[in-house]
Parts: sequence; structure tokens; C-alpha cells
Amino acid sequence: MNMIRSTLCMMAVAMPLAGFSAGEVDNARSPHVTLRSINLGDCHWTDGFWGSKFKECEEVMLPYMGEVLKGDVGHGYNNFKIAAGMMQGKHQGFPWHDGDFFKWMEAYCYVYANNQDPKIVKELDECIAVIAKAQEPDGYLHTKIQIDGIPHFSNRRFHEMYNCGHLYTAACIHHRVTGKSNFLDIAKKNADLLYKVFKPENPDYVRFGFNQTQIMGLVELYRTTGDKRYLELAEIFINRRGKYKVEEIASTQGYPIGDMVQERVALRKETEAVGHAVLALYYYAGAADVYAETGEKALIDALDRLWDNVVQRKMYVTGAVGQTHYGASSRRDKIEEGFIDEYMMPNMTAYNETCANICNAMFSDRMLDIHGESKYADIMELVLFNSGLSGISLDGEHYYYSNPLRKIHGARDYSKMNTESPDRLPYLECFCCPPNLVRTIAKSSNWAYGIAPNGIAVNLYGGNVLSTKLQDGSALKLKQESNYPWDGNVKITLEACKPGAFEIWLRIPEWAEGSTIKINGKDAGVEAVAGSFAKIGRAWKAGDAVELSMPMEVRLVEGHPRIEEVRNQAAVKRGPVVYCLESPDLPEGTGILDAYLPVEADLDAKYDPDFLGGLVSIEGKILLRTDREEGMYRPLEKPAFKSYKARFVPYYAWSNRGDSEMTVFLPLVWDD
Repeated sequence: MNMIRSTLCMMAVAMPLAGFSAGEVDNARSPHVTLRSINLGDCHWTDGFWGSKFKECEEVMLPYMGEVLKGDVGHGYNNFKIAAGMMQGKHQGFPWHDGDFFKWMEAYCYVYANNQDPKIVKELDECIAVIAKAQEPDGYLHTKIQIDGIPHFSNRRFHEMYNCGHLYTAACIHHRVTGKSNFLDIAKKNADLLYKVFKPENPDYVRFGFNQTQIMGLVELYRTTGDKRYLELAEIFINRRGKYKVEEIASTQGYPIGDMVQERVALRKETEAVGHAVLALYYYAGAADVYAETGEKALIDALDRLWDNVVQRKMYVTGAVGQTHYGASSRRDKIEEGFIDEYMMPNMTAYNETCANICNAMFSDRMLDIHGESKYADIMELVLFNSGLSGISLDGEHYYYSNPLRKIHGARDYSKMNTESPDRLPYLECFCCPPNLVRTIAKSSNWAYGIAPNGIAVNLYGGNVLSTKLQDGSALKLKQESNYPWDGNVKITLEACKPGAFEIWLRIPEWAEGSTIKINGKDAGVEAVAGSFAKIGRAWKAGDAVELSMPMEVRLVEGHPRIEEVRNQAAVKRGPVVYCLESPDLPEGTGILDAYLPVEADLDAKYDPDFLGGLVSIEGKILLRTDREEGMYRPLEKPAFKSYKARFVPYYAWSNRGDSEMTVFLPLVWDD
């Protein structure tokens, strides 16, 4: 059987995928999950919102990013060529730039799984050949270290583990969709070196992990190769956090220590998300991967606590995380780009790194597979439609690193900031976010479904086709038709299925109260409870159609009363999409701070195919204050307002009409 599987994999370059290519997170054989990933290429976005985004990713985002990374601006490919001795020059970009290049390669693998374009394999093979030449005989690979002659594993600020993790993940995905082992061999050789160096309890290395993508990558290598050493090493990296004295030593100099890198408290005892948000969430996601293989109760108990802490106490309404650029943890360790105290949620200075938001979705994706509960898919979707997509422009070629919820002209001096910018930029020197977002768009169809114990779970909605196999090996083909998120109607038609009974799980989002389900035009007899999966079990046949109707009213959303900055304010939301108000939709000379929102505002949704790429905007009456005076404080008098019909746009689409002010939350005006 293994020989047959190997032969099929070797044919993948020339032939369409045949259902053997494991998913982005290959938990097909993981013993401690409820939902299993579909195979890469099993689901294709066909039309609608995600169909359009995937096409843009395929035709614009990835080719443009390739030009940047393979050219003299991004310089990522040049770094590998220099390390390989193929050209002269200096290393450019941050030390973790290798990982950014690997993410771009990974994204192209997802696209190849969908379009089977042989030119993609050819281009990737050329890159892999250069990377192989740059790799040292013992497996070491890190262009910054190699080019600049820095001792290996001498300081964790160089992000060696981060680069390793993205190498492993990209190589596993490449192997699964092409059947080739040229990239995988590089990853295995490097991981073998990590095992040799980091398995022993060497005091120089026990605190070494920093941005720990290597944990996820090692688990994927284990799943792909069956080599148990990789899973063992992944667990070692988890077990060592919080075990040793937190003190400044030679290998930690250059970045804050302690909570910044989640080493103040052991993971299994931790009660809150702390430190750098990306470091934390990659760490949690890797731990979730380890749990899926080991089933350790203490591990999943900790992850449950941490997920709840992130979502219920430290997450923005857009799904964004990481409240501040610089600050302190609740235990008073210095932190950067990360979590601070619970409910401390500034809007204008919110950091919300694009990578952190995506990591939030990645963590929830793994928790969804483990528990099979719809609340995790709600967070994935919230990020995808809001704080994820806000990181890239509608033209697919400009990027934000941070994603605040309010922008006011003149309020911030961007010249003093190294990552925040007033507008999206065509290249970010710290280039981690753009390829992370683009690979997420490229693989989003793989998040749309999960293989349930006896059926299929529908996690995300949008026009797509699915051809997969259930856990018993039976074939399932279906078609999903929907203009979601602009429309709440979804139709799923079965095109082929097994003759016996099985279940279809429909995610009913937390906001979708009053949803209804029909089968072949008649009431399904299954209650659609918001915030859960509606599980429909029956003997299905080809031609059966399931129709889900979700109400899409415009709603005002308020924050927890402990979020002081949004007390007596509200955000506008419709379905999974959060909206904002921009200054181009206000009278000339009016600022965002002049705008107020009537509690009883009559807000109407309107689809415009020619506005900002085609979307639903929301129009309705707001109030503009006309008596604003200068000064820090002044006596309170009844404010003077004038009425104005304004337009709200989806948060992800802001800053696509020139330099503008923006706000998600608006102060409320209560009627007398």
C-alpha cells in the first residue's frame, strides 16, 4: 500500500490530485481530534467573495510578491544565492526573512493544489535547488547567520527557530501537493540537526526558542515522515518553557525576556495570554498540534484557558489581537507587539499586527479540529473578513503591518515608528505579514470543511465545490452556492454520496439568531441554534439540497463595560463583517471625532458592484457635532448636532481611497 501511495504521489506533478494529498494541517491520522482536515485541492472556491479573492491571490498577490522577494527590493532570494556562493553581496532584510520566503513558497503550493499549473512546480524547483546549495553539510540553514559569519544558535533574537518552522511547514506542503521530496529532504536534514542540538539538556539552549514556529513545523514533519523524533522534540520545546530561571544571558540579549517570550510561567500552569502576540499564538498553535497527537489533558486544559482569555478578554471586535507596540505584561515584564492587561483596548494606538490576527485564526483552526465546536470557526471567519484582510489593499500589492481601529490626522508621528504607517505600503522591511496573509488566502478553501466522525462539517460559507472522502473512505461531492457574506442564504447540493446515513454539520454563527434550515424545500426539522453546529443526520442521495438562511440585519455592537475606551460607543456590524466610518464619506472639513451615532439609527445595507471592488456598504443617519471647542477640558453644555447621511464601509476595505481618517467605534447619542 505504501508503494502504491508513493507511486501516486510521484504522479501528482502531471496529474490532478486524487485525494491522497493531506491537508494544510495533516491530522488525518491524529488520534485526538474531532474534525479531520480535508485534502489539499479537495475544495475549490468557485465564485463570490472568496472565489474573487483566491483569483486575485493567484493572479496578482503571489506574482507581485514573487517579484518583490526575488528582486533587489525584497532580496529574500538573493540572500539564499549569496549564502550558496552564487552571487556576491550583503544580507538584506531582517534575520527572519528566510521564513518570509518560505511562506511565499508555501502559498504557491496551495495555489498549485488548486490549479495544477506546472510552471509553479518549475519555479519552486529552481528556488529549492538554490536553497539546497545554501544549506550547510550538517543541515544548518539561515542566510543571515551564514552570510555574516555569526555563530550558530548563539542568540535567539536571530529567529533561527522561526525560519526552521516555516521551512518545515512549506516543505511538508510541497511534498503533499507535488509528491516530490527535494524540499522535504532539506527540511529533514535541518530538523535532524535541531534534534541533535536541542534534545540534550544543554543549559546554553534550554531557553533558546523564541518565535516558535518550529513546534508546528516539527509536528507536521512527524505527520509527513512518521519519524517520532520530530514529535518528541516539539514536546521538548513546550516542556522547557517556564522551567528555568528567567535571567539575561548571552543568548537572550537583544529582546525582552520573561513574559515577552512566554517563559515566566510553564504553559500547563499559565492562565493568561502574555507577551508578543505572534510568539504566543504560534506557541499555542504548536501545542495544540502536539495535543492532537498525545492527548495530554493538562495541555488541552491550558489551551482552553488561553483561548478563552484571548477571545473574551484581549481580542478586538475585528478579531485582532496584540493591543500595543510597547508595554508591560500584567506581571510587569517588558513586552513588544503584544498582549497587555485584560480589557485594556486602545483604538488609535492598537497594534494588532496582521501576523498576530492570522495566528489567532490558526490557533482557532486547531481548536476547532480538536473540539469540533463552532465557536472556533466563528473566530477564524471574524479574522478572515476583518483584521486579516485589512492587512492588504484591494489591489493586492500594498500592506499594513498594524491594524488600528481609529486613525486621526495629525494625532501620531509616523516618522517615529518602525512598523506603523498612515497608508499601506508596497513593501515592508519587516516582511513577515504579507506572505502570512497571502498564504492564508491561498489555503482558505482548506478551512471551509472538516471531516466529521460520520459526515462533513461546513465551517466557512462561500461559492465552492468539494470532492473528498469521509472517514470511512466513502466519496462525497457537493456544491455550495452563496453570495456570503453579503447575503445570508447558502445552498448546498449533494452531487455524489454513499447510500447509508451520515451527517452534515452546518455552522450557525453566534450572530445568526433566527436562522432556518430546509432540505429539498421543506423544513429540515433541525433547530438552528446560534453559536453551534446544526447536525443533520439522514440517508442522503445525489440531488438533495440543503438551504441555510441566516438573517443579516445591521447591528450595533458594544464592548464589555471594562473596556473603558469604548464606553458609550458602538461599532456597526452585519453578519461577520465589521464596518467603519471614513472621512471620504463625511462633509469636507469634518473629522472623525465630530461623528456620533444615534442609538435608533436607521441603517440600510446596499450592495454596489462598482464600489471598492464590489461590496455591501451601510448607509444611514449620523450626527455631526458643530460646536466643538478647543481645550483639554471645558464645561459641559448640551451639544449642537446636524444630521448627515453617511456611508459605512467594511473595515477590511478602509484606506483604499487615499489618506483618510477612520474609526470603528462611534460615540452614541440616545434619544430623549
